[in-house]
Amino acid sequence: MSVLTTPGSPAASPPVFSPEGIAARARRIREPVHIVSGPGGRDLGLATGPLPDGPVLGTLPPLYPEWLGGRTFCEAHDVRFPYVAGEMANGIATTRMVSAMAGAEMLGLFGAGGLAYPEVERAVRTLAHELGSRSSWGVNLIHSPAEPALEWRVAELLLRTGVPRISASAFMELTPAVVLCSARGLRRGADGGIVRRTRLLAKVSRPEVAERFLSPAPPALLGPLVAQGKLTRQEADLAALVPVAEDITVEADSGGHTDNRPLSVLLPRIAALRDALCRRFGYDRPVRLGAAGGLGTPEAVAAAFALGASYVVVGSVNQTAVEAGLSDEAKAMLCDADVSDVAMAPAADMFELGVKLQVLSRGTMFAPRAARLHAAYRAHGSLEEIPSALRTSIERDVLRAPFDEVWQRTRAFWEQRDPAEITRAEADPKHRMALVFRWYLGSSSRWAITGEGSRRADYQIWCGPAMGAFNQWVAGTFLADPAHRSVVQIALNLLEGAAVLTRAHQLRTYGLALPTEAFTHPPCELA
Repeated sequence: MSVLTTPGSPAASPPVFSPEGIAARARRIREPVHIVSGPGGRDLGLATGPLPDGPVLGTLPPLYPEWLGGRTFCEAHDVRFPYVAGEMANGIATTRMVSAMAGAEMLGLFGAGGLAYPEVERAVRTLAHELGSRSSWGVNLIHSPAEPALEWRVAELLLRTGVPRISASAFMELTPAVVLCSARGLRRGADGGIVRRTRLLAKVSRPEVAERFLSPAPPALLGPLVAQGKLTRQEADLAALVPVAEDITVEADSGGHTDNRPLSVLLPRIAALRDALCRRFGYDRPVRLGAAGGLGTPEAVAAAFALGASYVVVGSVNQTAVEAGLSDEAKAMLCDADVSDVAMAPAADMFELGVKLQVLSRGTMFAPRAARLHAAYRAHGSLEEIPSALRTSIERDVLRAPFDEVWQRTRAFWEQRDPAEITRAEADPKHRMALVFRWYLGSSSRWAITGEGSRRADYQIWCGPAMGAFNQWVAGTFLADPAHRSVVQIALNLLEGAAVLTRAHQLRTYGLALPTEAFTHPPCELA
Protein backbone atom coordinates (compact mmCIF):
# COMPACT_ATOMS: atom_id res chain seq x y z
CA MET A 1 0.00 0.00 0.00
CA SER A 2 1.32 3.45 -0.83
CA VAL A 3 0.11 6.99 -0.42
CA LEU A 4 2.47 8.20 -3.12
CA THR A 5 1.43 6.13 -6.11
CA THR A 6 -1.76 6.23 -8.16
CA PRO A 7 -2.96 2.88 -9.48
CA GLY A 8 -4.04 2.47 -13.09
CA SER A 9 -7.66 2.16 -14.16
CA PRO A 10 -9.14 -0.73 -12.15
CA ALA A 11 -10.99 -3.54 -13.81
CA ALA A 12 -14.69 -3.97 -13.29
CA SER A 13 -15.56 -5.94 -10.20
CA PRO A 14 -18.89 -7.42 -9.11
CA PRO A 15 -20.70 -5.72 -6.22
CA VAL A 16 -20.19 -7.08 -2.72
CA PHE A 17 -22.84 -7.22 0.00
CA SER A 18 -21.13 -9.08 2.85
CA PRO A 19 -19.70 -7.07 5.78
CA GLU A 20 -16.20 -8.32 5.02
CA GLY A 21 -16.49 -7.44 1.35
CA ILE A 22 -17.90 -3.98 2.07
CA ALA A 23 -15.08 -3.24 4.53
CA ALA A 24 -12.45 -4.32 1.99
CA ARG A 25 -13.96 -2.22 -0.80
CA ALA A 26 -14.33 0.80 1.48
CA ARG A 27 -10.58 0.75 2.10
CA ARG A 28 -9.81 1.14 -1.60
CA ILE A 29 -9.92 4.89 -1.26
CA ARG A 30 -7.99 5.63 -4.46
CA GLU A 31 -10.72 4.15 -6.66
CA PRO A 32 -14.23 5.43 -7.33
CA VAL A 33 -16.77 3.45 -5.37
CA HIS A 34 -20.42 2.88 -6.24
CA ILE A 35 -23.27 2.24 -3.82
CA VAL A 36 -25.58 -0.28 -5.41
CA SER A 37 -28.79 -2.01 -4.41
CA GLY A 38 -29.18 -5.77 -4.36
CA PRO A 39 -31.55 -7.89 -6.41
CA GLY A 40 -34.37 -7.38 -3.94
CA GLY A 41 -33.87 -3.62 -3.86
CA ARG A 42 -33.29 -3.56 -0.11
CA ASP A 43 -29.70 -4.60 0.53
CA LEU A 44 -26.96 -2.06 -0.23
CA GLY A 45 -23.52 -3.06 -1.43
CA LEU A 46 -20.35 -1.64 -2.96
CA ALA A 47 -18.73 -1.90 -6.34
CA THR A 48 -15.46 -0.43 -7.56
CA GLY A 49 -14.14 0.28 -11.03
CA PRO A 50 -16.42 1.14 -13.97
CA LEU A 51 -20.13 1.57 -13.36
CA PRO A 52 -21.67 -1.86 -12.74
CA ASP A 53 -24.84 -3.15 -14.25
CA GLY A 54 -27.96 -2.61 -12.19
CA PRO A 55 -29.19 0.21 -9.96
CA VAL A 56 -26.41 2.59 -8.81
CA LEU A 57 -27.60 4.80 -5.96
CA GLY A 58 -24.48 6.94 -5.66
CA THR A 59 -20.83 7.25 -6.59
CA LEU A 60 -17.91 8.64 -4.64
CA PRO A 61 -14.76 9.74 -6.49
CA PRO A 62 -11.27 8.67 -5.45
CA LEU A 63 -10.00 10.07 -2.16
CA TYR A 64 -6.36 10.81 -1.38
CA PRO A 65 -4.76 11.82 1.93
CA GLU A 66 -3.46 14.93 0.16
CA TRP A 67 -7.04 16.13 -0.29
CA LEU A 68 -8.13 15.99 3.34
CA GLY A 69 -7.26 19.57 4.23
CA GLY A 70 -7.41 22.91 2.50
CA ARG A 71 -5.60 23.04 -0.81
CA THR A 72 -4.59 26.65 -0.18
CA PHE A 73 -2.40 25.48 2.72
CA CYS A 74 -0.45 23.10 0.51
CA GLU A 75 -0.10 25.73 -2.19
CA ALA A 76 1.00 28.44 0.23
CA HIS A 77 3.64 26.27 1.89
CA ASP A 78 4.79 24.29 -1.15
CA VAL A 79 3.88 20.91 0.36
CA ARG A 80 1.93 17.92 -0.88
CA PHE A 81 0.27 16.93 2.37
CA PRO A 82 -1.66 19.17 4.82
CA TYR A 83 0.46 17.97 7.72
CA VAL A 84 2.98 19.63 10.04
CA ALA A 85 5.43 18.03 12.46
CA GLY A 86 5.23 20.45 15.37
CA GLU A 87 8.03 22.32 17.10
CA MET A 88 8.72 20.31 20.26
CA ALA A 89 10.89 22.55 22.41
CA ASN A 90 14.51 22.16 23.55
CA GLY A 91 15.40 20.79 20.16
CA ILE A 92 13.33 17.62 20.60
CA ALA A 93 11.98 18.46 17.14
CA THR A 94 15.46 18.14 15.65
CA THR A 95 16.98 19.39 12.41
CA ARG A 96 16.97 15.75 11.29
CA MET A 97 13.21 15.59 11.84
CA VAL A 98 12.62 18.83 9.94
CA SER A 99 14.74 17.65 7.00
CA ALA A 100 12.89 14.33 6.87
CA MET A 101 9.54 16.08 6.72
CA ALA A 102 10.67 18.48 4.00
CA GLY A 103 11.93 15.52 1.97
CA ALA A 104 8.50 13.88 2.28
CA GLU A 105 6.73 17.03 1.03
CA MET A 106 5.38 17.94 4.43
CA LEU A 107 6.14 20.86 6.74
CA GLY A 108 8.54 20.40 9.65
CA LEU A 109 9.27 22.92 12.41
CA PHE A 110 12.44 23.00 14.51
CA GLY A 111 11.88 23.20 18.29
CA ALA A 112 13.86 26.32 19.21
CA GLY A 113 11.93 27.06 22.40
CA GLY A 114 14.05 26.81 25.53
CA LEU A 115 17.37 26.71 23.67
CA ALA A 116 20.17 29.21 24.07
CA TYR A 117 20.77 31.56 21.16
CA PRO A 118 23.93 29.80 19.86
CA GLU A 119 22.06 26.50 19.70
CA VAL A 120 19.25 28.06 17.67
CA GLU A 121 21.77 29.72 15.37
CA ARG A 122 23.57 26.43 14.69
CA ALA A 123 20.29 24.66 13.93
CA VAL A 124 19.11 27.38 11.57
CA ARG A 125 22.37 27.36 9.64
CA THR A 126 22.30 23.56 9.43
CA LEU A 127 18.77 23.56 8.01
CA ALA A 128 19.48 26.38 5.58
CA HIS A 129 22.48 24.46 4.27
CA GLU A 130 20.68 21.09 4.04
CA LEU A 131 17.41 22.31 2.57
CA GLY A 132 18.68 25.06 0.30
CA SER A 133 15.87 26.59 -1.71
CA ARG A 134 13.13 24.42 -0.19
CA SER A 135 10.49 26.45 1.62
CA SER A 136 8.69 23.61 3.45
CA TRP A 137 10.44 24.08 6.79
CA GLY A 138 10.48 26.49 9.65
CA VAL A 139 11.58 27.32 13.18
CA ASN A 140 9.69 28.08 16.36
CA LEU A 141 9.59 31.53 17.93
CA ILE A 142 8.31 30.99 21.47
CA HIS A 143 7.01 33.82 23.62
CA SER A 144 9.59 34.47 26.33
CA PRO A 145 8.18 36.98 28.83
CA ALA A 146 11.10 36.30 31.19
CA GLU A 147 13.63 36.76 28.37
CA PRO A 148 12.31 39.36 25.92
CA ALA A 149 15.82 40.13 24.66
CA LEU A 150 16.30 36.48 23.66
CA GLU A 151 12.91 36.44 21.91
CA TRP A 152 13.95 39.51 19.92
CA ARG A 153 17.38 38.11 19.03
CA VAL A 154 15.88 34.85 17.80
CA ALA A 155 13.32 36.74 15.70
CA GLU A 156 16.06 38.82 14.07
CA LEU A 157 18.12 35.67 13.46
CA LEU A 158 15.24 33.91 11.71
CA LEU A 159 14.64 36.91 9.47
CA ARG A 160 18.31 37.58 8.75
CA THR A 161 18.96 33.97 7.71
CA GLY A 162 15.83 33.74 5.56
CA VAL A 163 13.95 31.04 7.49
CA PRO A 164 10.86 30.57 5.27
CA ARG A 165 8.34 29.63 7.97
CA ILE A 166 8.09 30.82 11.58
CA SER A 167 5.71 29.25 14.09
CA ALA A 168 4.81 31.60 16.94
CA SER A 169 3.73 29.75 20.08
CA ALA A 170 2.76 30.45 23.71
CA PHE A 171 2.06 34.14 22.97
CA MET A 172 -0.51 35.81 25.19
CA GLU A 173 -0.02 39.25 23.64
CA LEU A 174 1.57 40.47 20.44
CA THR A 175 5.18 41.52 20.97
CA PRO A 176 7.53 43.60 18.82
CA ALA A 177 9.40 40.42 17.88
CA VAL A 178 6.39 38.58 16.47
CA VAL A 179 5.11 41.67 14.64
CA LEU A 180 8.55 42.12 13.11
CA CYS A 181 8.45 38.53 11.82
CA SER A 182 5.01 39.14 10.33
CA ALA A 183 5.72 42.48 8.66
CA ARG A 184 9.36 42.30 7.51
CA GLY A 185 9.54 41.86 3.75
CA LEU A 186 5.92 42.68 2.93
CA ARG A 187 5.61 44.10 -0.60
CA ARG A 188 3.24 44.52 -3.50
CA GLY A 189 3.35 41.87 -6.19
CA ALA A 190 2.99 42.39 -9.92
CA ASP A 191 -0.77 41.95 -9.62
CA GLY A 192 -1.01 44.50 -6.81
CA GLY A 193 -1.56 41.88 -4.13
CA ILE A 194 0.45 41.85 -0.90
CA VAL A 195 3.26 39.30 -0.90
CA ARG A 196 4.81 37.85 2.26
CA ARG A 197 8.49 36.99 2.34
CA THR A 198 8.12 35.01 5.57
CA ARG A 199 5.00 33.06 6.45
CA LEU A 200 3.95 33.15 10.10
CA LEU A 201 1.94 30.34 11.71
CA ALA A 202 0.46 31.34 15.06
CA LYS A 203 -0.45 28.68 17.60
CA VAL A 204 -3.35 29.79 19.82
CA SER A 205 -5.71 28.23 22.34
CA ARG A 206 -7.79 31.25 23.34
CA PRO A 207 -10.16 33.35 21.22
CA GLU A 208 -8.77 36.62 22.57
CA VAL A 209 -5.26 35.64 21.50
CA ALA A 210 -6.53 34.40 18.14
CA GLU A 211 -8.17 37.78 17.56
CA ARG A 212 -4.83 39.56 17.89
CA PHE A 213 -3.19 37.34 15.28
CA LEU A 214 -6.23 37.50 12.99
CA SER A 215 -6.20 41.31 13.05
CA PRO A 216 -3.67 43.63 11.41
CA ALA A 217 -0.69 44.55 13.57
CA PRO A 218 -1.55 47.56 15.77
CA PRO A 219 0.04 50.98 15.10
CA ALA A 220 1.38 51.00 18.67
CA LEU A 221 3.76 48.19 17.70
CA LEU A 222 4.39 49.09 14.07
CA GLY A 223 5.29 52.73 14.77
CA PRO A 224 8.26 52.07 17.07
CA LEU A 225 9.59 49.40 14.69
CA VAL A 226 9.61 51.97 11.90
CA ALA A 227 11.21 54.57 14.15
CA GLN A 228 13.97 52.10 15.07
CA GLY A 229 14.61 51.30 11.43
CA LYS A 230 13.47 47.70 11.84
CA LEU A 231 10.62 48.14 9.34
CA THR A 232 10.20 50.46 6.40
CA ARG A 233 7.19 52.76 6.22
CA GLN A 234 5.93 50.74 3.26
CA GLU A 235 6.16 47.48 5.22
CA ALA A 236 4.25 49.02 8.13
CA ASP A 237 1.57 50.40 5.80
CA LEU A 238 1.09 46.98 4.21
CA ALA A 239 1.05 45.29 7.64
CA ALA A 240 -2.00 47.40 8.49
CA LEU A 241 -3.89 45.70 5.63
CA VAL A 242 -3.25 42.01 6.40
CA PRO A 243 -3.60 39.77 9.45
CA VAL A 244 -0.54 39.20 11.57
CA ALA A 245 -0.76 35.51 10.62
CA GLU A 246 -2.54 33.84 7.72
CA ASP A 247 -2.22 30.40 9.34
CA ILE A 248 -3.77 30.04 12.78
CA THR A 249 -3.07 26.73 14.52
CA VAL A 250 -5.84 26.01 17.02
CA GLU A 251 -4.20 24.11 19.87
CA ALA A 252 -6.45 21.90 21.96
CA ASP A 253 -5.48 19.39 24.67
CA SER A 254 -1.81 19.03 23.83
CA GLY A 255 1.41 18.10 25.57
CA GLY A 256 3.42 20.99 26.97
CA HIS A 257 1.75 24.40 27.04
CA THR A 258 -2.01 23.87 26.84
CA ASP A 259 -5.33 25.16 28.09
CA ASN A 260 -6.78 21.63 27.86
CA ARG A 261 -9.63 22.78 25.61
CA PRO A 262 -11.47 20.16 23.49
CA LEU A 263 -10.84 20.69 19.78
CA SER A 264 -14.50 20.15 18.91
CA VAL A 265 -15.38 23.27 20.92
CA LEU A 266 -12.35 25.45 20.29
CA LEU A 267 -11.90 25.16 16.54
CA PRO A 268 -15.49 26.11 15.55
CA ARG A 269 -15.33 29.04 18.00
CA ILE A 270 -12.17 30.40 16.43
CA ALA A 271 -13.45 29.64 12.92
CA ALA A 272 -16.46 31.87 13.57
CA LEU A 273 -14.14 34.56 14.92
CA ARG A 274 -11.91 34.21 11.86
CA ASP A 275 -14.86 34.67 9.52
CA ALA A 276 -16.10 37.74 11.37
CA LEU A 277 -12.68 39.41 11.35
CA CYS A 278 -12.05 38.62 7.70
CA ARG A 279 -15.32 40.38 6.86
CA ARG A 280 -14.51 43.32 9.13
CA PHE A 281 -11.07 43.93 7.66
CA GLY A 282 -11.92 42.95 4.09
CA TYR A 283 -8.98 40.62 3.53
CA ASP A 284 -8.63 39.58 -0.10
CA ARG A 285 -7.46 36.02 0.62
CA PRO A 286 -8.50 33.37 3.14
CA VAL A 287 -6.97 32.83 6.56
CA ARG A 288 -6.36 29.15 7.18
CA LEU A 289 -7.05 27.32 10.43
CA GLY A 290 -5.05 24.30 11.53
CA ALA A 291 -5.64 21.86 14.35
CA ALA A 292 -3.18 20.73 17.01
CA GLY A 293 -3.39 18.87 20.29
CA GLY A 294 -4.80 15.42 20.87
CA LEU A 295 -3.93 14.16 17.37
CA GLY A 296 -2.44 10.72 17.90
CA THR A 297 -4.75 8.47 15.89
CA PRO A 298 -6.39 8.46 12.45
CA GLU A 299 -9.76 9.04 14.14
CA ALA A 300 -8.49 12.24 15.75
CA VAL A 301 -6.91 13.48 12.52
CA ALA A 302 -10.05 12.71 10.51
CA ALA A 303 -12.14 14.52 13.10
CA ALA A 304 -9.89 17.59 12.88
CA PHE A 305 -10.34 17.76 9.13
CA ALA A 306 -14.09 17.17 9.49
CA LEU A 307 -14.22 20.19 11.82
CA GLY A 308 -12.80 22.31 9.02
CA ALA A 309 -9.06 22.30 9.69
CA SER A 310 -6.96 23.13 6.64
CA TYR A 311 -4.00 21.30 8.15
CA VAL A 312 -3.02 19.31 11.23
CA VAL A 313 -0.01 19.75 13.52
CA VAL A 314 1.19 16.61 15.29
CA GLY A 315 3.61 16.94 18.20
CA SER A 316 3.72 14.67 21.25
CA VAL A 317 3.69 11.32 19.43
CA ASN A 318 6.69 12.41 17.36
CA GLN A 319 8.79 12.38 20.53
CA THR A 320 9.03 8.62 20.10
CA ALA A 321 10.22 8.93 16.49
CA VAL A 322 13.77 7.86 15.68
CA GLU A 323 14.62 11.44 14.69
CA ALA A 324 13.41 12.97 17.96
CA GLY A 325 15.97 14.55 20.29
CA LEU A 326 14.89 12.57 23.33
CA SER A 327 16.75 9.81 25.16
CA ASP A 328 15.87 6.15 24.61
CA GLU A 329 14.88 5.96 28.29
CA ALA A 330 12.37 8.77 27.92
CA LYS A 331 11.04 7.33 24.67
CA ALA A 332 10.47 3.99 26.39
CA MET A 333 8.50 5.74 29.13
CA LEU A 334 6.31 7.41 26.51
CA CYS A 335 5.74 4.07 24.77
CA ASP A 336 4.26 2.71 28.02
CA ALA A 337 1.84 5.62 28.49
CA ASP A 338 -1.94 5.33 28.39
CA VAL A 339 -4.42 8.17 27.94
CA SER A 340 -4.69 8.89 31.68
CA ASP A 341 -0.95 8.92 32.38
CA VAL A 342 -0.59 12.71 32.23
CA ALA A 343 -0.62 15.59 34.71
CA MET A 344 -0.31 19.37 34.80
CA ALA A 345 2.87 20.92 36.21
CA PRO A 346 4.46 24.39 36.47
CA ALA A 347 6.20 25.63 33.33
CA ALA A 348 9.84 26.67 33.65
CA ASP A 349 9.59 29.57 31.20
CA MET A 350 6.52 31.08 32.89
CA PHE A 351 7.05 29.85 36.45
CA GLU A 352 6.37 33.18 38.16
CA LEU A 353 3.12 33.61 36.22
CA GLY A 354 1.79 30.26 37.42
CA VAL A 355 1.44 28.91 33.87
CA LYS A 356 1.24 25.13 33.68
CA LEU A 357 1.99 22.55 31.03
CA GLN A 358 0.95 18.95 30.47
CA VAL A 359 3.52 16.22 31.15
CA LEU A 360 3.88 12.49 31.46
CA SER A 361 3.05 11.22 34.96
CA ARG A 362 3.73 7.49 34.53
CA GLY A 363 7.21 6.57 35.75
CA THR A 364 8.22 10.07 36.82
CA MET A 365 7.68 12.24 39.90
CA PHE A 366 8.32 15.51 38.09
CA ALA A 367 4.77 16.88 38.28
CA PRO A 368 4.26 16.60 42.08
CA ARG A 369 7.83 17.72 42.80
CA ALA A 370 7.55 20.77 40.56
CA ALA A 371 4.21 21.59 42.19
CA ARG A 372 5.91 21.53 45.62
CA LEU A 373 8.43 24.09 44.41
CA HIS A 374 5.75 26.40 43.06
CA ALA A 375 3.73 26.13 46.27
CA ALA A 376 6.83 27.15 48.25
CA TYR A 377 7.42 30.03 45.86
CA ARG A 378 3.86 31.31 46.30
CA ALA A 379 3.96 31.01 50.08
CA HIS A 380 7.31 32.66 50.82
CA GLY A 381 9.21 35.79 49.90
CA SER A 382 12.69 34.32 49.69
CA LEU A 383 14.69 31.14 50.12
CA GLU A 384 15.63 32.28 53.61
CA GLU A 385 11.97 32.49 54.68
CA ILE A 386 11.26 28.85 53.86
CA PRO A 387 10.85 26.87 57.12
CA SER A 388 13.75 24.60 57.99
CA ALA A 389 11.80 21.34 57.68
CA LEU A 390 10.42 22.27 54.26
CA ARG A 391 13.81 23.47 53.09
CA THR A 392 15.44 20.19 54.12
CA SER A 393 12.74 18.20 52.34
CA ILE A 394 13.09 20.19 49.09
CA GLU A 395 16.87 20.03 49.13
CA ARG A 396 16.87 16.28 49.84
CA ASP A 397 13.93 15.02 47.76
CA VAL A 398 13.65 17.45 44.84
CA LEU A 399 16.83 19.42 44.20
CA ARG A 400 19.22 16.86 45.72
CA ALA A 401 21.50 19.76 46.60
CA PRO A 402 21.52 22.70 49.06
CA PHE A 403 19.90 25.94 47.94
CA ASP A 404 23.27 27.69 47.92
CA GLU A 405 24.81 25.08 45.64
CA VAL A 406 21.88 25.27 43.21
CA TRP A 407 22.14 29.06 43.21
CA GLN A 408 25.79 28.83 42.20
CA ARG A 409 24.86 26.54 39.29
CA THR A 410 22.04 28.88 38.36
CA ARG A 411 24.30 31.90 38.54
CA ALA A 412 26.83 30.26 36.21
CA PHE A 413 24.04 29.50 33.73
CA TRP A 414 22.74 33.08 33.65
CA GLU A 415 26.23 34.54 33.41
CA GLN A 416 26.37 32.93 29.98
CA ARG A 417 22.76 33.48 28.93
CA ASP A 418 21.69 36.83 30.42
CA PRO A 419 23.72 38.47 33.23
CA ALA A 420 20.87 40.91 33.86
CA GLU A 421 18.99 38.06 35.53
CA ILE A 422 21.74 37.81 38.15
CA THR A 423 21.58 41.53 38.87
CA ARG A 424 17.83 41.33 39.26
CA ALA A 425 18.04 38.26 41.52
CA GLU A 426 20.59 39.90 43.82
CA ALA A 427 18.22 42.84 44.26
CA ASP A 428 15.04 40.76 44.53
CA PRO A 429 15.14 37.71 46.85
CA LYS A 430 11.89 36.31 45.50
CA HIS A 431 13.25 36.37 41.97
CA ARG A 432 16.37 34.58 43.21
CA MET A 433 14.11 31.91 44.68
CA ALA A 434 12.28 31.59 41.37
CA LEU A 435 15.55 31.11 39.48
CA VAL A 436 16.70 28.42 41.92
CA PHE A 437 13.42 26.53 41.53
CA ARG A 438 13.44 27.04 37.77
CA TRP A 439 16.83 25.31 37.73
CA TYR A 440 15.04 22.09 38.64
CA LEU A 441 12.34 22.57 36.01
CA GLY A 442 14.83 23.38 33.28
CA SER A 443 17.22 20.60 34.28
CA SER A 444 14.45 18.00 34.37
CA SER A 445 13.80 18.44 30.66
CA ARG A 446 17.51 18.18 29.84
CA TRP A 447 17.80 15.02 31.95
CA ALA A 448 15.05 13.43 29.82
CA ILE A 449 16.83 14.51 26.64
CA THR A 450 20.25 13.24 27.67
CA GLY A 451 19.00 10.16 29.54
CA GLU A 452 20.48 11.02 32.92
CA GLY A 453 19.83 7.71 34.64
CA SER A 454 20.24 8.96 38.20
CA ARG A 455 17.44 11.49 37.65
CA ARG A 456 14.98 9.25 35.81
CA ALA A 457 12.31 9.91 38.43
CA ASP A 458 12.64 13.63 37.68
CA TYR A 459 12.24 13.47 33.89
CA GLN A 460 10.02 16.23 32.53
CA ILE A 461 8.45 14.81 29.37
CA TRP A 462 5.78 16.86 27.63
CA CYS A 463 2.86 14.61 26.86
CA GLY A 464 -0.90 14.72 26.33
CA PRO A 465 -3.51 11.94 26.24
CA ALA A 466 -2.87 11.50 22.51
CA MET A 467 0.33 9.60 23.34
CA GLY A 468 -1.65 6.87 25.06
CA ALA A 469 -4.15 6.72 22.21
CA PHE A 470 -1.29 6.41 19.73
CA ASN A 471 0.24 3.54 21.72
CA GLN A 472 -3.04 1.64 21.67
CA TRP A 473 -3.44 2.21 17.93
CA VAL A 474 0.01 0.92 16.99
CA ALA A 475 0.01 -2.04 19.42
CA GLY A 476 0.80 -5.27 17.59
CA THR A 477 1.86 -3.48 14.38
CA PHE A 478 5.26 -2.59 12.97
CA LEU A 479 4.99 0.88 14.57
CA ALA A 480 4.92 -0.72 18.02
CA ASP A 481 8.70 -1.01 17.67
CA PRO A 482 10.24 2.46 18.26
CA ALA A 483 12.99 1.55 15.79
CA HIS A 484 10.37 1.73 13.02
CA ARG A 485 8.82 5.00 14.16
CA SER A 486 10.20 7.47 11.67
CA VAL A 487 8.44 10.82 11.69
CA VAL A 488 7.43 10.26 8.07
CA GLN A 489 5.94 6.79 8.70
CA ILE A 490 3.93 8.20 11.59
CA ALA A 491 2.66 11.02 9.38
CA LEU A 492 1.80 8.86 6.36
CA ASN A 493 -0.06 6.32 8.49
CA LEU A 494 -2.07 8.97 10.34
CA LEU A 495 -3.04 10.57 7.03
CA GLU A 496 -3.79 7.26 5.31
CA GLY A 497 -5.91 6.16 8.24
CA ALA A 498 -7.73 9.48 8.32
CA ALA A 499 -8.58 9.10 4.62
CA VAL A 500 -9.86 5.54 5.17
CA LEU A 501 -12.07 6.71 8.03
CA THR A 502 -13.31 9.69 6.03
CA ARG A 503 -14.34 7.40 3.18
CA ALA A 504 -16.16 5.12 5.63
CA HIS A 505 -18.07 8.06 7.09
CA GLN A 506 -18.99 9.25 3.59
CA LEU A 507 -20.41 5.85 2.77
CA ARG A 508 -22.34 5.72 6.01
CA THR A 509 -24.07 8.99 5.14
CA TYR A 510 -25.30 7.28 1.96
CA GLY A 511 -27.13 4.77 4.14
CA LEU A 512 -24.65 1.94 3.80
CA ALA A 513 -24.39 -0.29 6.88
CA LEU A 514 -20.65 -0.61 7.39
CA PRO A 515 -19.05 -3.09 9.78
CA THR A 516 -16.84 -1.73 12.53
CA GLU A 517 -13.66 -2.89 10.80
CA ALA A 518 -14.34 -0.37 8.03
CA PHE A 519 -13.59 2.37 10.59
CA THR A 520 -10.12 1.11 11.49
CA HIS A 521 -6.73 1.42 9.85
CA PRO A 522 -3.88 -0.60 11.38
CA PRO A 523 -0.49 0.95 10.60
CA CYS A 524 1.51 -0.54 7.74
CA GLU A 525 4.73 0.41 5.96
CA LEU A 526 4.02 3.16 3.45
CA ALA A 527 6.21 4.84 0.88
